[in-house]
Amino acid sequence: MTEPRKRAIGYVRVSTEEQATSGLGVEAQINAIKTECINRGWDFEIVMDLGCSGKHINPELRRALDLLRTGRADALVVTKMDRLARSVQHAVTTMNTAMQQGWNLIFIDQALDLTTPQGRMVATILAGFAEFEREMISTRTKEALAERKRNNLPNGRKSAIPAAIRDYIWTRREDGASFSVIASELEAEGHLSPTGLASWSESTVRRAYMSMQRRQATPIA
Repeated sequence: MTEPRKRAIGYVRVSTEEQATSGLGVEAQINAIKTECINRGWDFEIVMDLGCSGKHINPELRRALDLLRTGRADALVVTKMDRLARSVQHAVTTMNTAMQQGWNLIFIDQALDLTTPQGRMVATILAGFAEFEREMISTRTKEALAERKRNNLPNGRKSAIPAAIRDYIWTRREDGASFSVIASELEAEGHLSPTGLASWSESTVRRAYMSMQRRQATPIA
C-alpha cells in the first residue's frame, strides 16, 4: 500500500521595510520553497505574512502552526530562520514544539531538517545558544540586584515567581510574545501562578516583566 504524500506548509514573510508591496524577496522565497517540496515529493501550500515584522506570531504563521498542531500538515518549510523567528530562543521554542507535536521543521538555508541526525545536531547547537542567552539575562539581573544592594538601594519585595519562570517571561516577551500568550503558555505547561492557581492572568505576567525591566534598567555606579 502506497503511503500518503506528505503535506508541507511553506511560510513566506517580508517586513514593511523590505517593501512587501514591491514583492522584494517574496518570489525568491516562494521559488526556494517550491523547489524543496517538489524535490521531496511533497504536496504543499504557501502562506504569506507580507509587510509584517518577525517580532510577533503573525496571522498566517499562527494558522500554519494550528494546521501542524492538529495533524492537517506534516512539515513547515522556511527559507531562512529569520523569516520565522526574531531570535534564536524563538526558533528553538518552535523546534521544541515541532518535536513534541510530531511535525517536521525545515530551514532551507541551514539544511536543518528535524527528521535527520544532522538537523537534530544543528537544533541542539541552537538550543545551546538559546540557553546561553537565558543565562546571560539571568546574570545581568543578578549583577544589577547585587549592585543595588551594595549601594543600599531597595530591590523591592521578593518575587513569588520562581527565577526560571521569570527568565521565561522575560525571554518570551523579548521575542515579541504578548503577555496574554505568555500566560497561556505557562498554563499549558502546568506552571502554578504566584497564588498557587493553575491559571495565569495577563496582568500577573505584565507585572513580572515590568519588574524585571526596571531592574535591568537600574544604572550601574
